[in-house]
Amino acid sequence: RTHAQMLEEVRGIVELLKAQPKASRPRFEAGLSTAFGCTYEGVVPAGKVLELTEALMKLDVDEVGLSDSVGYANPRQVKDLVIATRAITGEARFAGLHMHNTRGQGLANVVAGLEVGVTTYDSSLAGLGGCPFAPGATGNIVTEDLVFMLEAMGLRTGIDLPKLIATRDILRDALPSEELYGYTALAGLPLGFQPATH
Repeated sequence: RTHAQMLEEVRGIVELLKAQPKASRPRFEAGLSTAFGCTYEGVVPAGKVLELTEALMKLDVDEVGLSDSVGYANPRQVKDLVIATRAITGEARFAGLHMHNTRGQGLANVVAGLEVGVTTYDSSLAGLGGCPFAPGATGNIVTEDLVFMLEAMGLRTGIDLPKLIATRDILRDALPSEELYGYTALAGLPLGFQPATH
C-alpha cells in the first residue's frame, strides 16, 4: 500500500475506535515501519518519517512509535530521529522503539534511546521474528539480552532473569526448527550478578 492508502486505513480505524465507549476503547499506536532504512528503498529521509508522524497525529492516533524493521539504524540516527519525532508527538504520545539486531546494533540503539529518555522497547524471547517481506531481515532484539543489559546498568525491569532464560526450554520444545539467538542464555549470568534494586 502507498502511504496515502495507509493513512486512509488509519483514518478508518480512528473513526471505528471513536465510535466505541471511551471507557472500553483500546489505544491506537501507529508504528512507522522501516523508519531508519528500508531494504527496498535504502535510505529513508528523516523528513519523510516526520511528515508521516505529523499526518498520523492529525488523524488523532493515540501514539506513534518508530520501528527499525530491517536493522538499518545506528545510535546517532536513533537519538536524532527520536528527538525530532517527539517534538511532534510530545513525550506522552511517543510509543517507543522497535529494534532489530540485523547488523548487531540493536542493544546499542536501545542505549541511544535510553539516553534521550525512551522507556519502551519491543523485543522477543530468543530474538524470534524478523520480517518476511524484507530480504535479509533477521530477528528482533533478544529479550534476555535486553533485560540483562538493563539490569546490569541498574535499571530495574521487574523481570526475573533466570526464569526468563529458563523459558527458552519451553520455546525450544514448541518450535524445534527455529534458531534461538542471544548471548546471555549461552554464557550464563556473570558471577556475582545482582539485579537492579530501583
